[in-house]
Amino acid sequence: MNDFLAEWFVALQRLVPHHQVSRLLSKLAESTNPRTKNLLIRHFIKTYSVNMAEAAYSSENDYASFNAFFTRSLKSGSRPIDTTPGSVVSPADGTISQLGKITQGDIFQAKGKHFSVDELLGEQSTDFMNGHFATVYLSPRDYHRVHMPVSGTLDYCRYIPGKLFSVNTTTTSHIDGLFAKNERLVSFFNTEIGRCAVVMVGAMLVAGIETVWGNYTPAKMNTAQFAEGQWTLKKGEEMGRFKFGSTVILLFEENSVTWEDDCIPATTILVGKKMGQH
Repeated sequence: MNDFLAEWFVALQRLVPHHQVSRLLSKLAESTNPRTKNLLIRHFIKTYSVNMAEAAYSSENDYASFNAFFTRSLKSGSRPIDTTPGSVVSPADGTISQLGKITQGDIFQAKGKHFSVDELLGEQSTDFMNGHFATVYLSPRDYHRVHMPVSGTLDYCRYIPGKLFSVNTTTTSHIDGLFAKNERLVSFFNTEIGRCAVVMVGAMLVAGIETVWGNYTPAKMNTAQFAEGQWTLKKGEEMGRFKFGSTVILLFEENSVTWEDDCIPATTILVGKKMGQH
């Protein structure tokens, strides 16, 4: 997209009532009318060239709604999880947007654009001040379940209301601090390699964020926290899912991760692939 079109695309997003549009479309996505949901599913598969060969259920008739299709499970063994001791694996199918070091609490978003750890997490934190981060973008065609990058026990999580800007490459390169502006769910885990935060960032048309411990719907919650020790999840185990395309950001403590040489921005990646090593 050229700069002129990109500026118009971003400007239009600033004018659109994000939550109202997302809520309206979410009702359509939740429709169980066979004709409606099958039409949506077929059109989506064709438009985005979705690989249904790896889906646990390949027919639109197998899904109660479009959202059930969108958050579909995969066939057993489709995503082998790296078993190297101390490895960090990809939490999602998608494209690595950025990854690297956190510099004095500052995270790189795109050329000339950054955001702070505190802004992203919605609280002051020294855990990740000079740590490591990875941002994975999930396109509409991708598998939309989010898995654990390392084994860990949930300490607490926080839902943070916000905007619902698109999180594609065009928007991330034009809106400063985008991920700290959008609605998001921040989950803190105590892991074998130290403190870890998994941030599920909402986006335009996202009808909600689900986790194995609770569901979150745009504009219907303020904050939410859960007690320590309630949930312990193994590396590669499912922790949540998006009801439309979005982004996952991982944060780790200083000196806890060395990213793999082949994990660079714009690289596609699948759940369970080794991204780094403790």
